[in-house]
Amino acid sequence: MLRSDVNAIIERSEAFMRRHGFVLPPFAYWSPEELQARTASDAPAIRDARLGWDITDYGKGRFDELGLVLFTLRNGNVAALSEGRGMLYAEKLMITARDQVNPLHRHAVKTEDIINRGGGTLVLQMYNSLPDGAVDGESDVHVASDARLRTLKAGAFLKLSPGESVTLLPGNWYAFWAEGADVLMGEVSTVNDDLTDNYFREPVGRFSTIQEDTRPSHLLVSDYDTWLR
Repeated sequence: MLRSDVNAIIERSEAFMRRHGFVLPPFAYWSPEELQARTASDAPAIRDARLGWDITDYGKGRFDELGLVLFTLRNGNVAALSEGRGMLYAEKLMITARDQVNPLHRHAVKTEDIINRGGGTLVLQMYNSLPDGAVDGESDVHVASDARLRTLKAGAFLKLSPGESVTLLPGNWYAFWAEGADVLMGEVSTVNDDLTDNYFREPVGRFSTIQEDTRPSHLLVSDYDTWLR
C-alpha cells in the first residue's frame, strides 16, 4: 500500500467513526514525532500493547476488495492470561467497507465478541475446526449471538444488524464483510496477539507492506518496530 493511501484511509475512517458517535482517545491523533516522545516517557504501553491504527490489505494489494481498518483501544498481555490476573482483555474498533472481504481465519487463544456498532449489515461465514485445526466443512456451528444460542450449517451466513453481536470462541473459523453499507464494528476480547494468534486458511500477510511515497500522518502498529525502538 502507498503511505498516501494509508493517510487518506485513516482520515476518512476517523470521520466515519465520529459520524457514528465514537470519539477515539487522544493518542489516535498524535503525530509520529509526538508518539515517539510520549512512548519514550509517559506512554510506553502504546508501543508495548500495540495500541493504535492498523490498516491491512492482507499483503494482497487490493484493499477495496480484501482489507480492514482497525484501531486497538486497549490491550493486556499474554503473561496476564497465564497468571489469571491483571489486564486480561482487549478492545478494538474496526471498519469493514461494503463488500470488502476479510478472509477466513481463526484464533487459538482469543475469545471475542464482534459487535455491529452501526452502518450496514455485518455478515459472518462460519465453520468449526477439526482436531488438527483445519476447517471442518461438515459439522454444525453452535454460536451465541446476544445470549441466544444459534445453530448454523457449516459455511452458513450469520447476519448482524446494528446493535447485534456474536461471541466467537477459539477454533471458530470465520470470514466477514459488510452488506448494504460500510459497517462500524466493535471487538471486545481476551488479550489480543496479532503476531502469533491469527490462523488464516489461505496464505495472507496480516500486515501490509507500505511504500513510503509521503510522510505518515499517523503511525500504524506495524510501524512501531521501526519508529519506536
